[in-house]
Amino acid sequence: MSFEVINPGMLTLLQDTGRQGFQHLGITSGGPMDEHAYYWANRLLGNTPDTNQLEITFGQLKLKVNAATCIAITGADLSARINDKPVRNWCTYAVKQGDTIEFDTPKQGLRAYLAVKNGFECVNKLGSCATVKREKIGGLHGNGDPLKQGDVLRFHVCSDVIDQRAPKWTIPDYDAPLELGVMPAYQNAAFSHDAQMTFFTSAYEVSQNIDRMGYRLSGAPIKSSLDGIISEGIAFGAIQIPNDGQPIVLMKDRQTIGGYPKIGCLSSLGAGQLSQRRPGQTVNFSPMDVADAEVERRLFNRVIFG
Repeated sequence: MSFEVINPGMLTLLQDTGRQGFQHLGITSGGPMDEHAYYWANRLLGNTPDTNQLEITFGQLKLKVNAATCIAITGADLSARINDKPVRNWCTYAVKQGDTIEFDTPKQGLRAYLAVKNGFECVNKLGSCATVKREKIGGLHGNGDPLKQGDVLRFHVCSDVIDQRAPKWTIPDYDAPLELGVMPAYQNAAFSHDAQMTFFTSAYEVSQNIDRMGYRLSGAPIKSSLDGIISEGIAFGAIQIPNDGQPIVLMKDRQTIGGYPKIGCLSSLGAGQLSQRRPGQTVNFSPMDVADAEVERRLFNRVIFG
């Protein structure tokens, strides 16, 4: 009743919805970078929304199936295959003993999600199995390690056949032009009108310096009137501007406090879209009202949670 890890790939992490209520202790939340893809994988299988699953970054994961179950694959197109047969994303599949599940390198997007019916067995740390390598917490063994060759992912056998596909309108195009709304927050007033106009009219390129902590972008530099600030709590999606003027979008494994001025914040769904962009792709920003972000999230939650 398990998957055996034949090849762990570039970076495969066990994630659930994250570790909540510990940031005041310096422990970040972790959790899925792309909440849209994560929640849809669980919805397709009829799992509870917080059921854990695998986040596969850059691909090359290979698993051997040791018992029958149903899986769902969402997110980036990593050329998934079952028994060497190509399969589509945003669908469920029944797998049986002896099958293999493989992922190649990205064709579109960066992170795929693999969910199994009822989730994987693991030991939670501080109420979650979310893997945060930097903090050495979560994951299969509780020590923050990504999956390794020989790891065994145990689950409960599922003999039912679940045949589901996400509606076409829910499936993102990760190669499409990306414009993200930015809510004014933090030190927004410390950025001049000219600086804000530069930020909102420029295209920024995703640099090579990206990970689960943050996405460093490159483009027209912007400056604030502040030399620095007293360190303060940082939300998922916060956009900080260091001394070189190049934006850094803080992601799920961000530090819990920071001292750079921040021009605003993306919504969690917006940050998830950015997390699927690869180095060399571009993103534009536009002003967004908090109320609009709330409506966007409520509509999403209505679809996912019913």
